[in-house]
Amino acid sequence: MRKLLYLTFSMAIIAALTTYAMWAADRPVGHYLSDLRINLAIDQGTPADRGNLLGIQPELFPTDYQSPERLHRKLAAYLQKAQDQGLLNDKTIVVLPEHVGTWLMVSGEKDELYQATTLQEAMNWLAASNPLQFVRALISAKGDSRIDDAHLRMKAKGMAKNYQALFGGLAKEFHVTLVAGSIVLPEPSVIDGTLKIGRGALYNSSVIFGRDGLPIGQPQRQMHPVFEEPEDIKTNEQQALTVVDTPAGRLGVLIGSDSWYPDNYRKLDDQGVQLVAVPAYVIGRDTWDKPWRGYRGLPTPASVSLKPGELSEGQAWHRLTLTAQPPASQAIAGMSVFLRGQFWDKGSAGQSFLSNNGQQFADGNARGARLLNLWL
Repeated sequence: MRKLLYLTFSMAIIAALTTYAMWAADRPVGHYLSDLRINLAIDQGTPADRGNLLGIQPELFPTDYQSPERLHRKLAAYLQKAQDQGLLNDKTIVVLPEHVGTWLMVSGEKDELYQATTLQEAMNWLAASNPLQFVRALISAKGDSRIDDAHLRMKAKGMAKNYQALFGGLAKEFHVTLVAGSIVLPEPSVIDGTLKIGRGALYNSSVIFGRDGLPIGQPQRQMHPVFEEPEDIKTNEQQALTVVDTPAGRLGVLIGSDSWYPDNYRKLDDQGVQLVAVPAYVIGRDTWDKPWRGYRGLPTPASVSLKPGELSEGQAWHRLTLTAQPPASQAIAGMSVFLRGQFWDKGSAGQSFLSNNGQQFADGNARGARLLNLWL
């Protein structure tokens, strides 16, 4: 009798594990509809032979990330609209927003993940659907929030591959220089023209792709992550700012809140930077109009007199982003581009703006995907 019970129990366990393995391996692709429209919100300057900065403020949702092909379709539609309006040329620099690559972590997942009502529920589905990857990532996770670290780390190798294929492919397809927003990866680096990951801490990083689709230089890691960044994303204050030569001029990238530090503009000036791209992301549907919350635990630069609550979030971004604001920045132009959309229960704010010769030009309409163009 005992042997029979043991056999029955063993068979039940095997059946349950087999069923779970089959469920986890199944990746059905559901019906997909997406709004591919985008409006030209700002077109500043006069076309010339010096090129242009073109910001794409997309409106993205979890289902746009169900496969890299879906995300390509949407971003390519935006770029095609820009091309149809004569905004793309060999000297165009396209700027995408912060974390546009990070959400590749949910690519190729089950329908239950995309249909979740909260981000936490979606992350639970991510772990449940990839048990072995999640356990391996959890073992090597670092920092205080090991589960959050594991969620970001568990598919990092595939994320890096898809990020380069997608954004490098778009740069080559449309023959532009592309600042590919940012992506969170463990110790990213470019080796022999390929984006690779390491085994260390997670960094929010941006890669610039040339017209041939290949990375230019090394990834720019975010130096001062603040606000809603997970605690497991590391600061990188000692890294030199990456500057690259493009057909339109010398280009530097400041990711998100890195644009709030006056010393970063001095460092860019020392390297002769002419253009500054700021990929950005503000979480919370109404955050842009709420009181600014300061540097959130990081030291406030000595030269910054602005205090939390004195201005709204949006006003603070305009005040602190010093691109093309002499004498603080000697760059001739810059652009801050925000990610918009709804990721489960996490809305987004942020209204993209550009700077040129000491003046700022903003798009006051936050709804829908937007193009912002500045002729140099």
